[in-house]
Amino acid sequence: MYYYSITMEMTVTQVRLPKGLVKEMNKLVSKGFYTNKSDVVRDAIRRLIIESQIGSIKNTGDSVKEVREIRKKLSKEKFNLDEINKLNK
Repeated sequence: MYYYSITMEMTVTQVRLPKGLVKEMNKLVSKGFYTNKSDVVRDAIRRLIIESQIGSIKNTGDSVKEVREIRKKLSKEKFNLDEINKLNK
């Protein structure tokens, strides 16, 4: 049996958050929705980017496929917002 791991290159970014947000993040982690607070932040940013794309995605009849392509781009190791925006053209 073979196991392999896909690792992503990450950059550390420091963010100051209000105590209330951190408390809510901790609840999400303790309930098992996320493994750690970094995962919460990454998911929130991905969702924000996807939401910002919703109005700009052309309706070509298969918008589910288009959204999946954007999500795939966002989950890759490195991504370029210009490349993601090209999906809308």
